[in-house]
Amino acid sequence: MSVMGEVPEHFFRQSAVIPLQRRKGKLRILLITTRGGGRWIVPKGVVQPGLSPERSAAKEALEEAGILGEVDPHPIGAYSYEKWGGTCTVTVFLMMVKEELPRWEEQFRYRKWFRRRQAMALLKEPELRKMVRGLKKKVIGRED
Repeated sequence: MSVMGEVPEHFFRQSAVIPLQRRKGKLRILLITTRGGGRWIVPKGVVQPGLSPERSAAKEALEEAGILGEVDPHPIGAYSYEKWGGTCTVTVFLMMVKEELPRWEEQFRYRKWFRRRQAMALLKEPELRKMVRGLKKKVIGRED
């Protein structure tokens, strides 16, 4: 039981994308701010019933960051964190961003492109930082 009352079991299954883009031959990662704007994160949310984890992550990316793109169906990893009196497990996918919308649902969030090392330094979750560090090996045309 949490302050929200009974939390549905599916809330603990989540997915996220690490949004990527190449600019002038350099890999960039898009981060967004939390609801309160206190820290930088990647788009993430509950896997919606009826959606696959990657489709749900793409939906979160659109709502939270105003981005459209191609989500690789193969996750690059997962991490867990405590919330609602339980443990949420987040499956993480890569997303090549094709379009940034000028207006989006959660426009109260800031979004900003960072180089891989900058993004790594800003992310709080150690497992997510490791995934970003590993991008150098996973993305074709490695550099940074």
